[in-house]
Amino acid sequence: MKRNITLAGTWCLSSDSSRNISCDIGIPGDIHSALLLANEIPDPYVSKNESQVQWVAQTPWQIKRSFFISESELNQAALELWLESLDTIATVSINQQVIYQASNQFQRHIINIKPVVTLGENEIEILFHPVANIAAERAEKLPFPVPWAVGNNQVPHMNTVRKAQCHAGWDWGICLLVAGLYEKPLIKPIDNISLRYVENTQVFTEDSCQLSIDVEYFAYREDTHTFILQLGEQQVEKTVTVNEGLHTIKFDVVITDPQRWWPAGYGEQPLYDLTVTVANQIIQQQIGLRELELITEPDEIGSSMLFRVNGRNIVCKGANWIPADAMPSKATVEKVDQLLSDAVAANMNMLRVWGGGIYESDTFYQLCDQKGLLVWQDLMFACAQYPSTPEFIADVEGELNHQLKRLQHHSCIALWCGDNEVIGSIGWYPESRENRQKYTVNYDRLNRALDHKVELLDPSRRFWPSSPCNGELDFGDAWHDDNKGDMHFWDVWHSGKSFSAYREVNPRFCSEFGYQSFPSISTVKTYAEESQWNITSPVMEWHQRNNGGNSKIIEMFTRLFRFPQGFENFLYLSQVQQALAIKTASEYWRSTKPVCMGILYWQLNDVWPVASWSSIEYTGQWKQLHYHAKRFFAPNLVTFVPQGKLLNVMLISDLDSDTKYHGELVKYNFAGDVIETVELDVVSPKDQSVVIHSLPNEEDNQHFWHVKLTEASNHQIVLENDYINVPWKACELEQAKVEWCVSEMDNGFILTLTADSPAFFVQLSSALPGKFSDNSLTLLPNQPKEIFFQSEQALSRAEIVASLSCTHLRDTY
Repeated sequence: MKRNITLAGTWCLSSDSSRNISCDIGIPGDIHSALLLANEIPDPYVSKNESQVQWVAQTPWQIKRSFFISESELNQAALELWLESLDTIATVSINQQVIYQASNQFQRHIINIKPVVTLGENEIEILFHPVANIAAERAEKLPFPVPWAVGNNQVPHMNTVRKAQCHAGWDWGICLLVAGLYEKPLIKPIDNISLRYVENTQVFTEDSCQLSIDVEYFAYREDTHTFILQLGEQQVEKTVTVNEGLHTIKFDVVITDPQRWWPAGYGEQPLYDLTVTVANQIIQQQIGLRELELITEPDEIGSSMLFRVNGRNIVCKGANWIPADAMPSKATVEKVDQLLSDAVAANMNMLRVWGGGIYESDTFYQLCDQKGLLVWQDLMFACAQYPSTPEFIADVEGELNHQLKRLQHHSCIALWCGDNEVIGSIGWYPESRENRQKYTVNYDRLNRALDHKVELLDPSRRFWPSSPCNGELDFGDAWHDDNKGDMHFWDVWHSGKSFSAYREVNPRFCSEFGYQSFPSISTVKTYAEESQWNITSPVMEWHQRNNGGNSKIIEMFTRLFRFPQGFENFLYLSQVQQALAIKTASEYWRSTKPVCMGILYWQLNDVWPVASWSSIEYTGQWKQLHYHAKRFFAPNLVTFVPQGKLLNVMLISDLDSDTKYHGELVKYNFAGDVIETVELDVVSPKDQSVVIHSLPNEEDNQHFWHVKLTEASNHQIVLENDYINVPWKACELEQAKVEWCVSEMDNGFILTLTADSPAFFVQLSSALPGKFSDNSLTLLPNQPKEIFFQSEQALSRAEIVASLSCTHLRDTY
């Protein structure tokens, strides 16, 4: 194989502005990160520094470096410069000669630079133009006003630019209009054949899988070449005479006794190595073999919405994914890998890549393939109207030509969704609200182009017009209609309804719902000095991007809890509250199985340290919600579901076999005395939700119910849950004394917790980096619990003991 010339590494970053800055920049990387590393800007994540770095996005920047071309390379038919994730409006020059104008972050740019390079040293320069000015100019030229994401974007008209929409700010995101080059730039010496994409379709029979594999390539001249395809142990060769231009060659391969790929929790994720080589070019992939369908069939309720994988109906459990960092240089492979591993650790099997961010890196989808995480893939449109001019649609079609072909082979991708909330946004803005018909036609024109591209380039998957929506050509209110399609249910957070409102809807698939919390004190310390440790301080309010968000958190406190004392208790209690909200929804919707077959809460991660809906803080620390998700997304779940005057104890299973449990349902007072016990010997039927016991649902602020079930064949699997039917503020909780002892193990520490009376939402914290196996749990007297702490560095027992602290609900007031 001929050596590709990598242009990754150190480039020179400079500006012709009055600031006269010149420094190094790492490529792949972004300009803000380089300036931060060179001490040219303050950390935008700290305090209110964001406002001090806005000039960066208003400034033209250039990056350049030299590269060497040898005589043998110069004698090739072409020297292709490959640029991906070039963000965004950029002029590319070689040896001071302009060779390309880029204007779409999501396209792949391939330029033959042979005509402009010389033997020996050459120079490449990329000039990044400020996008705000260009966005405004484009908006002026549109035939009619197209509303942009007012209330989210801080920079107008970003909907005219094919760039991550959240770069201009969102209701959880900092406004950093970053620019840069986020994938390794390469120069590929091509003697004739340039491989572009490898795609596959799969057809299963009872004992085999037939793969049709399409290899797209560009030939610079007519010649004869041998293409070699290696799939697992099989090798297939085809010798063909190629003509100049873009072509596709097809291979058919049959795999007998295929090892099928399954979502996490439903089976393994075997991947087959696939390699295509020709004329010193190679593409390598790992592919999973699986059948996947989106089932939307009429039923007695309305219409189903579920994913069927390998003939089995899957309950999709997970969260929404936003970019891993607001500064792309910080979205490292290690960070992305950890976030995805944390999703699987919380029993998730699906993530929704949200449409206001980016089509993620190849590594992201490879990791999802490996970990069994299905991906609901939005196309990159969100919360605004978009132009439908021929020029704009052509730009988007070029984007999809690349993204669909690039990603099609990944087994993790479950569907292509046209956008996030763009249908609904027709009713948000005065221009579109007052002329709904015109803007609906405008929307439909672009959406049909997206649909057509998916049908043309990846007919193996469904195109879903928008999230939320009730189905093809249905422009109904998917925020409130729960009998079909996917639902975004925001009545609790945005409309201030009580958590019980989650039990008043029965979505078929809820792809967005959420409740905010503050980050933990360890994260707050990264951006706020101690003088700012007050919920209404300027810095704390700066790190809250949802209008009135802090007030909503605190107002709900007054309904559910006694008011907390001290700043850290505010933070802690907000996370208790968030966990309760999402737990209430998720457990109830799971209990309606098979009505609801998808639960994706908003959101998994943060792009910077901020108060938000995430279950994992920007620093990587799990909020209490993530620990609860590990329990309420578990394959088997026991929960309490109020239904009128009855309180049903329910067992929900996503397993493919029946499971026997033994345990008890106990009524306690808040001193920990047992008032009533019900012995339970029950079977959890496979793939069902069943009532295992019913109780009177009476208001009671003196007692609570606790259920504990142990699996008969594996005593390590224990299901537990609690229930009170009054607000926690109405209960007279005991001031429980929680104690722990620590024992050392080979790869971490075991913490054994005990309490002298019931303690709720017991949260262990450590000032040292690491993760707890469980947290935010209930401790009952004389019932110790063991928690494993895995540290990220070598620690002694004395160090971990000194670092530990503990909080529970009664400690907050």
